[in-house]
Amino acid sequence: MSIEVKNIYKKFGNFQALENLSLKVETGELLALLGPSGSGKTTLLRLVAGLDFLDQGQVLFGDKDAQDKKASERGVGFVFQHYALFRHMTVFDNIAFGMNVQPRKVRPSRHEIHSKVMELLKLVQLEWLADRYPWQLSGGQRQRIALARALAVRPRVLLLDEPFGSLDAQVRKELRMWLRRFHDESHITTLFVTHDQEEALEVADRIVVMNQGRIEQVGTPEDVYHSPVNAFVLNFLGNVNFFHCRLEEGKAIIGGTALDVPGLDVDKPHPAKLYVRPNQFKITRYAPKGSALKALVEYVNPAGTIVKINMKTETGERIYAEISQDEYKNLKIVKLEQVYVSLKDVTYSEHLHNIP
Repeated sequence: MSIEVKNIYKKFGNFQALENLSLKVETGELLALLGPSGSGKTTLLRLVAGLDFLDQGQVLFGDKDAQDKKASERGVGFVFQHYALFRHMTVFDNIAFGMNVQPRKVRPSRHEIHSKVMELLKLVQLEWLADRYPWQLSGGQRQRIALARALAVRPRVLLLDEPFGSLDAQVRKELRMWLRRFHDESHITTLFVTHDQEEALEVADRIVVMNQGRIEQVGTPEDVYHSPVNAFVLNFLGNVNFFHCRLEEGKAIIGGTALDVPGLDVDKPHPAKLYVRPNQFKITRYAPKGSALKALVEYVNPAGTIVKINMKTETGERIYAEISQDEYKNLKIVKLEQVYVSLKDVTYSEHLHNIP
């Protein structure tokens, strides 16, 4: 079942939450809505679910307008950040709840409900917890039970609102991997809200980057990370360094030093803002054949698979770089040592007059 929103507007008082927004989620796709707080992600999800009403526009399920349908009639499974499980009910009864309250003419039999609940418990790999209560479960287990409960009523689409937001980092990582595997098996159309860039990049088929009620970019994780359409998307998706410079003849003049910029095509000289990911620097102990910025190492953090290095150039520019453990072992750089920094690549550049 595909989901499409067309030219939707939503206002809360004087606050414009969504403005002329259009988007389509393809059948069987896992699409992430990514953006800062207040960008309109949850509002969009609630409008699709039928929990809020549009001021203007259209919500389509398949090719049918869903505007006149109540939330209970849309065939939507909704999972919130804070589980919302019934504390007085066992895990089994929580999952069975949606089926038990269906009208008698469509309600499954007791045997069918029992079979469905056990099938879902097996799907979320928690069948051994059927008789437990929510307060006896870990946060990750509760969230998987909440997902099973949402699936019990056979939804046409699944809506997830920051489902792992209240969990610790390690549990979040495990559940991200589990959700991706689960989706690959179930192929249920899923709209997933998160403000966690890593989460969206790992889990989603496509990512919608939102800002102030509008869509900035839609694309695969690779597209939005490596080919951002503007500075907002670039800054939101991971750490980035930026330099005020002048671009001319394939070089960026930063603090009086003309750096080679691989792949840069400059029609005519102009002032610009250059954006560089931390892994796009090359650091050497000695001056390379080409030009490079001289920098003082201010901080080195070798913990983890990536070594993080903070530097300051002679003219005051700050550089945050990341190198591999192998590079770090070869360089053997330490705090307060002078190094040379050149560019391996550049993610994005903007004419200065285009920057507000």
